[in-house]
Amino acid sequence: MTTSIRAATTEDVARLNAIYSQYIVDSHVSFDTVPWTDEARVAWFEERTTAGYPVLVAVDDGTVVGASWAGPWRDKVAYAASVETTIVLDPASIGRGVGSMLYRALLSELSERGIHRAYAIIALPNDASVALHRAVGYEEIGVLDEAGFKNGRYISTLLMEKKIGLEP
Repeated sequence: MTTSIRAATTEDVARLNAIYSQYIVDSHVSFDTVPWTDEARVAWFEERTTAGYPVLVAVDDGTVVGASWAGPWRDKVAYAASVETTIVLDPASIGRGVGSMLYRALLSELSERGIHRAYAIIALPNDASVALHRAVGYEEIGVLDEAGFKNGRYISTLLMEKKIGLEP
């Protein structure tokens, strides 16, 4: 299969949402507890892209197999040059290099847009996600111990940072 990376379109949102929903329902890695409706995800997509944040998809043979996006790190104006990044992959695409392709494309896009720092928050344990983030240049900042509660237990998160731009 040949994988291509491109900007997501509204037509991709239902598939992106289906992939993301697996992580809501079947794991601890998303702190959402109820799957999004496709309508809510379209509204999210439009808000995100209108605000100038990239949403990318990985496509194999016409099918979206993963997505990566950036959004605001925090609401205060002083954080405008920092973003939070997210990646989700169809489980069948894990371990095939799709995640690295998606993240490298996202980080390139963020660099072109003048972003200074990218942050990722990873629910632990998640060795594959930590390894992916390290592979594309994220560094560990620290652990937020038992920051969330899902599926009957407290879950810690790892904060990772990617230095993109060095000057204002």
